[in-house]
Amino acid sequence: MTEPFYVTTPIYYVNDKPHIGHAYSTVAADVLARYARLRGRPTRFLTGTDEHGQKIEEKATSLGEAPQAFVDRMSPPFEEAFRELDCSFDDYIRTTEKRHEEKVQELWRILEEKGDIYLGEYEGWYSVADEAFITEHDLEQLDEATRKQVKRVKEESYFFRLSAYQEKLLAFYEANPTFVQPEGRFNEVKSFVKAGLRDLSISRTSFRWGVPVPGNDAHVMYVWLDALTNYISALGGPAKEGEAPLFDRFWPPGADVVHIVGKDILRFHAIYWPAFLLSAGIEPPGQVWAHGWLTINGEKMSKRLGNFIPPGPLVEAFGADVVRYYLMREVGFGQDGDFAHANVLARYNGELANGLGNLLNRMVASIVKRSLGGVVPEPGPEEEIDRELVATAERCAKQAAAHLDAVAPHRALDATWELVSAANRYVDRTEPWALAKDEAKKERLARVAYSVLEALRWLSVMIAPFMPKKADALRTQLGLEALSPSEGEDRWPASWGGLPAGTKTAPGTPLFPRIDKKDEKAILEKLGVGAEGVVAEGDGAGDEGAKKDAAGKKAKSKKKGDAGKKGASADGDGYLAFDDFLKVDLRVGLVKEAEAIEKSDKLIRLQVDLGEEKPRQVLAGIREHYAPEELVGKRVVVVANLKPRKIFGHESQGMVLAASDDAHGLSVLGMEKDIDPGTKVS
Repeated sequence: MTEPFYVTTPIYYVNDKPHIGHAYSTVAADVLARYARLRGRPTRFLTGTDEHGQKIEEKATSLGEAPQAFVDRMSPPFEEAFRELDCSFDDYIRTTEKRHEEKVQELWRILEEKGDIYLGEYEGWYSVADEAFITEHDLEQLDEATRKQVKRVKEESYFFRLSAYQEKLLAFYEANPTFVQPEGRFNEVKSFVKAGLRDLSISRTSFRWGVPVPGNDAHVMYVWLDALTNYISALGGPAKEGEAPLFDRFWPPGADVVHIVGKDILRFHAIYWPAFLLSAGIEPPGQVWAHGWLTINGEKMSKRLGNFIPPGPLVEAFGADVVRYYLMREVGFGQDGDFAHANVLARYNGELANGLGNLLNRMVASIVKRSLGGVVPEPGPEEEIDRELVATAERCAKQAAAHLDAVAPHRALDATWELVSAANRYVDRTEPWALAKDEAKKERLARVAYSVLEALRWLSVMIAPFMPKKADALRTQLGLEALSPSEGEDRWPASWGGLPAGTKTAPGTPLFPRIDKKDEKAILEKLGVGAEGVVAEGDGAGDEGAKKDAAGKKAKSKKKGDAGKKGASADGDGYLAFDDFLKVDLRVGLVKEAEAIEKSDKLIRLQVDLGEEKPRQVLAGIREHYAPEELVGKRVVVVANLKPRKIFGHESQGMVLAASDDAHGLSVLGMEKDIDPGTKVS
């Protein structure tokens, strides 16, 4: 695998400070870049900031600053935040840089020479918030706050003949069936294009903060034509062959290009951008990956709530690697997800401290140090249980690589943690501490210890794209050098037995020291988060509305807690009284129909036969783990006496039970036999 790899983030708009949403995109791109380098691929990773447009000009003016001074102040915190997160970008581009502006003007001239730009007049709606021209239909879909920033404009404008590219784009999509991912979003893009494209206004005269149009300084370029060009201007393109070595090397057809973007800007990247490139005679990128949105502790990020979380305090509290791990582990890439402080702690203690950290500590700091002189032993004869661990390692490494190749970092971590769990089970089953007490079993101890140490070596590579510093710290304790990828050398684990016998291990401090309840509370308080997961303060700490919302949520939570205590068992031991358990009506249900809920990445609507006159409608948040068609015909366990509630405008009349663990993911609870629908579960 030697094809050059080029990965980009969106360039971030500098009208506000960096937050955890920006971190999510950038960490995802960094994981892909680090993985590509481990595979020996020539790799380039780009991020940066988008600094032109009416919004910037208005914000700077409101603060009494010149636009350039404003963006010069606002851009550096983004770069600093990404460095704090240990993101290994090769270039950081700003759209106010001369190298970029020159290339944007060059692209304009090419489009103009092709006859795809003409001068006309634009009259219609313009959304300042989105820096986009919108239709009447778009206007109706906007929330009230955004609608207030929409203006009716009439002005002279240059247009790009987007309408001429409808069939060309559809042909391009047909020839490149994975151009947009996830697939559902690609379907949305294709539907939009099939509905018809209008020519696109690509210049403005009503403000000045933008790249001047070549030959007509009265106009500045549409901010999206400006911004999208960063992906090639950072490589020195557009350029003739031989004029820009980076462009020649890292842009198609000779390279694999992946744009990581948020789903809210997919239209610009999947329609406008390839149309501009096709007009210019430049091959479009290989793939646009549109991820979902993050909520914070279940709440949408908003200034009113003051919950735009900056990455810095999280890195200070947990370390960059833990934040990176959580972002990639918690949310199915491409889906919407939630950043919950309590879940960071739960995953830290459950998967990092008790899982990987404990595996390393119990072998290197305990067994090898005390019973094997701190040296990697020469492995003894192999038994079936040892071969099972090898087979698991080989399968998990292949799966993790395949998932990363497919831009599914969360699935890669699923596979990696399957190996962590398998190695811990192997230790439990082989009991090396017992082997160490029997001189006759020293040879067997050597094989067991070697197997675990080799599994840890494999894991040190598999976690490296996600937790680079922890990967090197793990390798240090194994007595190995830090990973140093080089082009042409594939470092991904594939051959068992690469850990040299005789290597001197170096036990150190725990890789992931466990966080106790007292420390958890202190961390949450320092982050301005209550025990209930409510953000009490943040960037909006001075916002009275945010404080009142937070205080109100705490008060409600306390009332719920008090009410719960009144219904607890008399001795206050926390156990559920048997009479209370009997109040829960669990029934066998047969899934008759299942379909995905539009506008939701997680929900599936089920029609479940519970032995009643007609099926119950139940909404289940399991779409990341099951395709709807997989559920039809399944017998499931349903909580049948929950009060109905509306989700995404649909009523759910029960709850389907499921369980999950690190090794297997989520599984819906079912029946071994064809129990009749409606049968009570007891």
